[in-house]
Amino acid sequence: MKSRLLTGWSIRRVVYLVMGIMIMVQAWQAQQWILSVLGGYFATMGLFALGCAGSNCEVNMNSKKQYSKNRIEKIEFEEVK
Repeated sequence: MKSRLLTGWSIRRVVYLVMGIMIMVQAWQAQQWILSVLGGYFATMGLFALGCAGSNCEVNMNSKKQYSKNRIEKIEFEEVK
């Protein structure tokens, strides 16, 4: 838990944390309690590196499987009468 809080900080994670805190403060000032829950959700994502704040939403384009674009497979069709 301690390592999750102290390591792996990125700009995205900082933005989630700061924006979540800002949303919570604004919601408390306006007494919009449901919005404070939304702000808490984003602040939690940033603080604990959950979801996209932990860079888990990236698509790995360097996968080990290499597919050839020029690969032609023979496809046979069967007619049904």
